[in-house]
Amino acid sequence: MTNQRRSLRIGRRRANQPRVFCHTQVTDGPTAQSAGGLRPAGGRHFPLRRCCQWHRFRVAVEMAAAGDAGGAGTGPGPGPGPPPPGDLRSVLITSVLNLEQLDLDLFRGRQHWVPATQRLFGGQIVGQALVAAARAVSRDEQLHSLHCYFVRAGDPKVPVLYQVERTRTGKSFSVRSVKAIQHGKPIFTCQASFQLSQGSPVQHQYTMPAVPPPEELLTQEELIQKFLQNPDLAERYRKHLNKIQAEDVPIDIKPVNPPDIFRLEPQEPKQFFWVRARGYIGETDMKVHCCVAAYISDYAFLGTALLPHRQYRVKFMVSLDHSMWFHTPFRADHWMLYECESPWAGGCRGLVQGRLWRRDGVLAVTCAQEGVIRVEQTPNQSKL
Repeated sequence: MTNQRRSLRIGRRRANQPRVFCHTQVTDGPTAQSAGGLRPAGGRHFPLRRCCQWHRFRVAVEMAAAGDAGGAGTGPGPGPGPPPPGDLRSVLITSVLNLEQLDLDLFRGRQHWVPATQRLFGGQIVGQALVAAARAVSRDEQLHSLHCYFVRAGDPKVPVLYQVERTRTGKSFSVRSVKAIQHGKPIFTCQASFQLSQGSPVQHQYTMPAVPPPEELLTQEELIQKFLQNPDLAERYRKHLNKIQAEDVPIDIKPVNPPDIFRLEPQEPKQFFWVRARGYIGETDMKVHCCVAAYISDYAFLGTALLPHRQYRVKFMVSLDHSMWFHTPFRADHWMLYECESPWAGGCRGLVQGRLWRRDGVLAVTCAQEGVIRVEQTPNQSKL
């Protein structure tokens, strides 16, 4: 059987079959892509387990966003440096945001991080859609904005297809439209706009909020463990916190102003988190860091709208849309301050806005989202 016929047969294997192969052709230049792995020039295929380590350390970042069209681009923000000793590539790059190319402008995402809601995580869909869009632009064009809608609930049991349309390619700006498809129907639509770097004397930004640095704060896991040690914690809340603690979230999170779960008084609809991708991403195409930031931006975002309404129990909460604007280079694997606020809620909807700040005070990303929020009245208790 020829290598070509064998490759086609392997490509048709179902994802749940135990023998999985890598298929990417390695060239002398930037790594070429086909189905998401490695293939020596001679055409021989290797099981994924045998080439996984090499694949993760040399290829994964390029696969995440740059693709054949990607490249150096604009470097990320300040703070370059080698990976910490023994650190691995971020799982967001090696797995969660890794796409398999099926054809020109057609990709498939197999790896899903599924939260406790058992739905597809919206941030992953946004991030994977950006990975697909980024592979359809030149290496010099950088992402500056995206606008998307979640139109159907995703099924975490099946892969997601991403179909890219090259809507416009101009001298300074290019627009790519992405449709995420499951079971033959779109579950998500997105338009992403890319721009060639241009200077301008018109520049300004808000001032970064003054908050404690991440080194002085507890992680989300440490806070949950602290709550679980309280003997007065009601059993249903203990089960909920244990479920959250069991989730393998690929993000490091340090809440600045965590709510007191033993009190249900209304709070100002504003919260702060220090966030970063777990693992090392490094200095690579800025589009890679934008894809990771898109993933991070959806985590706990909509919940900001519930802070003034803590006397209610959430029955249903899901994102309707998501928009982002990328202002300046940054490193998604470095600590950034995520400032979240909700200016309005009503009609079973909530609006949230967010800003991602670099540690040096530079505004890197602005986000906005609206979602459905349905609640039910709960007894007002001073102790859970």
